[in-house]
Amino acid sequence: MRILFYILAILIANVVTAAMKPLEMGIFLIPAGTFFIGFTFILRDFVQNQIGRQKTYVVILSALILSAITSYLLGDTIWVVFASALSFALSETADTEIYSRLRLPLSYRVLYSGLVGGILDSVIFVIIGISPLGAGFIPWEAVPAAISGQILVKCIMQLLGAFAVHRIVASKI
Repeated sequence: MRILFYILAILIANVVTAAMKPLEMGIFLIPAGTFFIGFTFILRDFVQNQIGRQKTYVVILSALILSAITSYLLGDTIWVVFASALSFALSETADTEIYSRLRLPLSYRVLYSGLVGGILDSVIFVIIGISPLGAGFIPWEAVPAAISGQILVKCIMQLLGAFAVHRIVASKI
């Protein structure tokens, strides 16, 4: 079930991002799917707990392929598809490796690995996918706001997820 939820969250993020205009929150520009992407780092940690690190990479690769196909079918440009796949591969790998190596309580591992993964995902996707370097959807002046907005949402999602994990673990003690 964890694997299914993980992959569904990624695909839902693609559909929501394609279907809705980015949210403008003050100076921040945030694709609606960012809320789901922030959650996927937490779900990936749960997948890893269930099946282990090596098998998790098979799930990540499967999710990446499905995500890229979905993104392309939803009409994203090749730059956006490429940037999405690249940022996904690098951020999920960072999340997996950090999560695996930290010898901390579960909630801290979820938090720290997800923060790094979310930051990588945001920076890589915006610069390669939607900046003038890629598809050119936003000007260079908007790049910091786009990156910051995505990082903000993903960090909030990680904090909420880590807090929920902490509460669940604490209730079982």
